[in-house]
Amino acid sequence: MNSNKNAYGTDTLDPKIRSRFIDNNNGLNVHILEAGFEEAESEKGSRPVVLLLHGHPELAYSWRKQLVPLADQGFHVIAPDLRGSGRTTGWETGFDCNLDQFSLYNNVQDMIGLVYALGYKSVAAVAGHDFGSPAAALCSFIRPDIFKSLIIMSTPWPGTPQFPFNSANLPKDATNYDPTLTKSMEEQLGSLVPPRKHYQMYFASPHANDEIMNAPQGIHDFMRAYNHAKSGDWQENNPHNLQAKTLEEFSKIPKYYVMDLDKSMPEQVMEFMPTQAQIDACEWLPDNELKVFSDEFTRTQFQGTMNSYRCATNPKYFHAIKTFSGKSIDVPVVFIAGEKDWGPYQSYGNFEAMKASIAQLEIHFVKGAGHWVQQEQPDAVNDIMIEFLKDKK
Repeated sequence: MNSNKNAYGTDTLDPKIRSRFIDNNNGLNVHILEAGFEEAESEKGSRPVVLLLHGHPELAYSWRKQLVPLADQGFHVIAPDLRGSGRTTGWETGFDCNLDQFSLYNNVQDMIGLVYALGYKSVAAVAGHDFGSPAAALCSFIRPDIFKSLIIMSTPWPGTPQFPFNSANLPKDATNYDPTLTKSMEEQLGSLVPPRKHYQMYFASPHANDEIMNAPQGIHDFMRAYNHAKSGDWQENNPHNLQAKTLEEFSKIPKYYVMDLDKSMPEQVMEFMPTQAQIDACEWLPDNELKVFSDEFTRTQFQGTMNSYRCATNPKYFHAIKTFSGKSIDVPVVFIAGEKDWGPYQSYGNFEAMKASIAQLEIHFVKGAGHWVQQEQPDAVNDIMIEFLKDKK
């Protein structure tokens, strides 16, 4: 194990946060940031654990504003760089890799292996933001004995793929999966005026990584524009439930989600680039903190995290999860999102499905925040998390 209290520099990480590497016994040497570790170690692991899973394009560093406040409440707080991201190693690089390693199911194995390697048999809560949200949800869904409560942010959990029920007497083709549906949606988006495409399909494409790595504005400014566009700072973020699963409704979503067909993501977000005055005024992501992200992704590239999108857009990688058809999440759950975040509404029906399928569910929308809710409004998010966790020790 390697220890370094200031992994990214003394001005960007609280000295109470430790950086080290853990063999998770599932093929990874996992880089983690942690707080509350000294007391946990002196008490032989008696502190309850909170595990924090980041999204895309994010890192363990995305939780820098939660680690110490949660540790101050008596928790051992652990934020790993997930498979494909940051300083974690052991994952296969490139586009032509074995995608099974990036499936949500294997992400659950990564987290079980990490928790066990650290000497814990359970955690008080697992939290996930963005792409980390379904990963965290699946942890509690499959192993509620280990992941005893759940905090999901920005991305709703609509449930797992289901086997058709009571279908024996239906016409044979009534329940057949139509493999052309995804392609058909892409074709239909392309028929809009102007023609569009979905960002997940873009991130799943073989050219996305090279286009982002060769962003005309440079990776740092690309990430500045991308973060700004999805934040509460972009004044045109006024999300709402879509009224129907139609192209007309879908096209109302901002272009960082439903892109122009002929643009790469770096080209698309150029129109969202903030002014220098706006950058200087951005307290939640000053340039020295953004540089942590841009430096890490310049080093690792984006393909590792985008391989997860390739799994998310291919039904075959959900096949194992269908084993749990009909099962619900039974642990206590809190959902947190920014009031200016399109994330809860980008997939028609998912937010309502989450409300209908989780019995023990709290919902909080944080004023003034966009997609990066735990970074934009850390005090409000920390208060919600601490209140939720107060009886989980």
